[in-house]
Amino acid sequence: MLRPVATGEPALRLQVVIPTLNAATTLSAAVAALRAGKTGMTVDILICDGGSVDATTKAAEALGLRVVRSEKGRGRQLRAGAKAALLDGDPDLLLFLHADSTLQPGWEEAVVGFAARADRDEKACYFQFALDDAAPAARRLERLVAWRCRTFGLPYGDQGLLLTPALYRKLGGFNSLPLMEDVEIVQRIGRDNMFPLTASLETSAQRYRQSGYLRRSLRNLICLSLYFLGVPPHVLARLYG
Repeated sequence: MLRPVATGEPALRLQVVIPTLNAATTLSAAVAALRAGKTGMTVDILICDGGSVDATTKAAEALGLRVVRSEKGRGRQLRAGAKAALLDGDPDLLLFLHADSTLQPGWEEAVVGFAARADRDEKACYFQFALDDAAPAARRLERLVAWRCRTFGLPYGDQGLLLTPALYRKLGGFNSLPLMEDVEIVQRIGRDNMFPLTASLETSAQRYRQSGYLRRSLRNLICLSLYFLGVPPHVLARLYG
């Protein structure tokens, strides 16, 4: 439930959890987008680092962010980060983001709109997938991701995950998986309870440029298919890595 708010106080408190691993070059842009808001929303940002050997934690502390540490693995980090974030009381909403993803204009209005829904404790949502690359291959991949989400209700973690603490607790939170933690929690939420927000979340296309759009997309599809066939996530993590 949204908290009663006195005159002059923010109407909404958003808790953001970002898992990091050697993310010093991308973290500041993600944080800047979160802090560029104009709606009066309070945005608290927590970083859960999985053992970075670059300047990630120093960059986070310089930005005034709360930093906690956990074992490496995005599922473990998300779970540990959420646990730490909820220790001091519940925010109105939880938002899980990747460190190389930057929210685009209109995201606040979309979040506020979700918070106003009567069924917010039963639903979760995600942003539109976008890449920071002008190449035609990037636009094709964006369209393919939009189709996957429409058809299968299956967004990935680079589209963010927004939900209430009540639903997060009901689900039992993220499982401590080394890979596919995003797919696994979306499965538990259920296709009928997932819906897209109108705003976009722009993700770094560096890995696609390095590996090639086709090659990386095929690798992702193979890993997803193997997961649905029952291959354990720790095995997939070795293949993916």
